[in-house]
Amino acid sequence: MRLFRCHGCQQPVYFENTHCEHCHASLGFVAEYMEVTAVSAETDAEGAEFWRDNIPSGGRLWRYCSNSAHQVCNWLIPAEGDSALCEACRLNRTIPDLGDAARLSCWRAIEVAKHRLVYALLRLRLPLLSKLEDSERGLAFDFLADSEPAFREGPGILTGHAQGVITLNIAEADPVTREAMRQDMAEPYRTLLGHVRHESGHYYWDQLIANSQWLQPFRELFGDEQQDYAQALQQHYQQGAPQDWQQRHISAYASMHPWEDWAETWAHYLHIVDTLETACAFGLSIRPRAKIETELDTELDFDPYRQTDFGILFEAWLPLTFAVNSLNRSMGQPDLYPFVISPLVASKMDFVHRVITAAAELTNAA
Repeated sequence: MRLFRCHGCQQPVYFENTHCEHCHASLGFVAEYMEVTAVSAETDAEGAEFWRDNIPSGGRLWRYCSNSAHQVCNWLIPAEGDSALCEACRLNRTIPDLGDAARLSCWRAIEVAKHRLVYALLRLRLPLLSKLEDSERGLAFDFLADSEPAFREGPGILTGHAQGVITLNIAEADPVTREAMRQDMAEPYRTLLGHVRHESGHYYWDQLIANSQWLQPFRELFGDEQQDYAQALQQHYQQGAPQDWQQRHISAYASMHPWEDWAETWAHYLHIVDTLETACAFGLSIRPRAKIETELDTELDFDPYRQTDFGILFEAWLPLTFAVNSLNRSMGQPDLYPFVISPLVASKMDFVHRVITAAAELTNAA
C-alpha cells in the first residue's frame, strides 16, 4: 500500500481515512488515479451535492459510493456515472443484516480487507469485473452469517470460492472467534486480508490458468489439480500435512491439493508485493550493523507492482521480513511473517508473478 497525503495540507493519511485529522478536510479514494484526495462540497442547480477533488491537474466532480452512508467505504465515483457503488462495492452480492449492530461492525472490518484487496488487483492491472457486468466471468462476494434463516440447511457458512463467488463467514471479522479458529487449526497466521487474498487466488486460477497455456506448466510445478478434491481434503484433516511440507509448500494447508497450493502461494505473493510497496513508500532500507553471513542489505527504492523480475522482489523481501520479525520479537509479539520460503516455493511465486505480468499486458493491450 502506498503512503497517501492530504492534498490540502500535505498531512499523511491512511487509505481508509474519510477526514484529515490535521485540516479536517473530507477525504476520498479515487481508483482512477489510485489517490486519496481532499474534496470540497459543491451543489448543483437542482440541489444535488457533489465533491470536487484537490488532485493536482484534477479538479473533477465526484460522488461518494453509497456505502459511505454505512461508514464502510470512502471511495469516490464520477459525478456523471450511473452506478451508486464504487468498483469495490459493486463486487458485493450479499451483505449482512445492517439492522444488527454486531453484524454491521463485522462488515466494516471485512470491507477494509476487501478494499485493500481490490486496490492490489487494480495496481496489478488484473481483469476485474463484477458479476453484475459479466455473470460468467465476473467476481462476487457473499458475506454471510451462520444464523441467517436462508442458510440453516447446511452445517454452517464456510469461507470459500465457487464459480466466481467468494463466500466469507462474517464471524471471521470477530477477533476472538478468528483467534480461536487459528489455534484450533494450528495456523500461524489468520487474517481477514489473508482470507480474501487466498480466495481471490481461486478465482484467478479459473480466469488465468484453467484452459490456458499456463495449465501444463502449472501442473508440472504445483501438481495435477484433477485429483479428487474432497478426498484430498479428508486426508489432510485426518492425517495432517506431510513432514517435509515446508520444502515444497508455503503453508501446511497448501500441501492439501494443488488448488490450495496455488491459492496460498497467490496470497503470499500479494502479501509480499503490497508490504514491499509500503516499505518503499516509507523509504526503508535494511543495513544490519552486525556482521551476518547472509547478505541482508537492501534498498527499497522501486515500485513492486511494476517490477518485472520476481528475483528483485524476493531479494528485498527476505531482509525486510528478518528486520520486522526482529522488531516484533522485541515487543514480545510473534513473527510478523512466520513462514519459510524454500527454493521450490520461490519458484512457485515466480510462476504466479509471470502469470500476473502476462495478464496485465493483455489487459493493457485490450
